[in-house]
Amino acid sequence: GTPELPTAVNITWSSINFKTILQWQPKPSGYFYTVEIHGQTSDTKKKCILTTETECDVTDLLRNVRETYTAHILSVTSSGMDNFEVPLYAVSEKFTPYSQTVLGKPEIKNYTQKGSKLNVVFQDPLTPYTFPNGNFQSIRDIFQHDLEYKLYYWKDQSSGKKDATTKSHKFEVSVDSTKNYCFYIQGTIPSRRENRNGQESMVLCTSVGRSILDEYGAEVFIIIAVIAIVVITLAIVLPVILCKRKKAKAAREKEPLNGV
Repeated sequence: GTPELPTAVNITWSSINFKTILQWQPKPSGYFYTVEIHGQTSDTKKKCILTTETECDVTDLLRNVRETYTAHILSVTSSGMDNFEVPLYAVSEKFTPYSQTVLGKPEIKNYTQKGSKLNVVFQDPLTPYTFPNGNFQSIRDIFQHDLEYKLYYWKDQSSGKKDATTKSHKFEVSVDSTKNYCFYIQGTIPSRRENRNGQESMVLCTSVGRSILDEYGAEVFIIIAVIAIVVITLAIVLPVILCKRKKAKAAREKEPLNGV
């Protein structure tokens, strides 16, 4: 005689650097949710038992990142977990962390532009997973040779981009020594069909030999040119005006003498 409970809809996986959150709708009223994670080769595990939330951090249940998982979102009453009836549930899409987690932003540690060389040193994003000694694993520790990074760089105040690729933690590229450059870094997994490119790092710019024109653009050049024209004009016109006034004054001073 118990009415059927609503089941979850709009189930989505959200994963960055292997930190994975399961989300769904609607907000429960008079019932609860329990999450079950089913792997192809692993035992079923429960998480967020009897929750009234509509999201669940399942990162610790997905440690085998090459495994493919599905989530069952169970709709239950507080006593529904104790009887032998199979609770109503909704099933998520399949999710494989290794091929679907999004690569986070790399952290740029140092950069220099010396002469015609731009050097950039960066750090891999960390994952929530740890080594036995407690240190966090980076995405490189998991992806290894599948991971590459791209550097996109361009002359400051220009829109033309160049790029370079590395499997290490640094870039060295040739640039115009007289110009400043802006750049950002992005992780990539070339073997993926989807989610190949990661999040972009912050954009940074070098400041070697940066001039006022580089900083503020053509507007400053125009203002300086106008000021220069005004100064030059005054330098030419003012002496002429002063000279004419001086001659006129001298002429007025001589007029009484002529009249005597």
